[in-house]
Amino acid sequence: MSQLKRLSDLTVIIRGAGDLATACACRLYRAGFKRILMLEIPHPMAIRRLVSFCEAIYEGNWTVEGISAKHAHNIHEVLYAWDDFIVPVIIDPSNTSKSFLQPDIIVDAILAKKNLGTSANDASLVIALGPGFTAPSDCHYVIETQRGHNLGKILDHGAAGADTGIPGEIAGHGATRVIRAPSDGVFKAHKSICDLVVEGDSLGVVSGVHAKTELSGVVRGLIRDQSEVIKGLKIADVDPRGHVEYCGTISDKGFAIAGSVLEAVLRRFNS
Repeated sequence: MSQLKRLSDLTVIIRGAGDLATACACRLYRAGFKRILMLEIPHPMAIRRLVSFCEAIYEGNWTVEGISAKHAHNIHEVLYAWDDFIVPVIIDPSNTSKSFLQPDIIVDAILAKKNLGTSANDASLVIALGPGFTAPSDCHYVIETQRGHNLGKILDHGAAGADTGIPGEIAGHGATRVIRAPSDGVFKAHKSICDLVVEGDSLGVVSGVHAKTELSGVVRGLIRDQSEVIKGLKIADVDPRGHVEYCGTISDKGFAIAGSVLEAVLRRFNS
């Protein structure tokens, strides 16, 4: 019991608050880690917004699978949120929070495919998701994020697989399930997350050019209306399986990666 209480007192900083970062936060929270802080940029661009705690930056509060998050504006609000068993999300892209909080664990879940300033010296345990990091020089563990045989593999030496630029397949569809901005400009949405669509439907328009889906299914992810985008930016995700309930729940990929993060934490602190 004393060991469990010690684990619950550990401070965790997660860089990023998109869907995979949120999956990690939820799994750690359910495992008893209540001192979790998530860091974001001023204008997050998540696609799977229903399951991304970064929506708290815009909405003030956000809930994913029964776990609540809120936008904290300073460290004092972070501490208040922890007292209320809420996951705080703060705007802090450069991770200045670590100087004050002295976290035990840092999880880099930005998924920028490059290292944006995370160091193995930042905490007792530093975990990084996906390509752009090499263990143990950049972090203690790298978690593989590519769908396939090695998804969720924990690497204490080496790097995750290089980014292929090709989305993993769902129900036999890879690149065609992702919709990208057809032009530079402001995205005006024509559809919403959870809408059922058919091939050729317009999900929105950018500078007069329609962003159309190449397959039928359900809109699982969609960038926020009125977002400023550049040509080629991922703006939507259509799930060909067509299950509306999947839109508001953490994905199999999210659970796999989050489970590996939890295992990596226990390797370090429960050994």
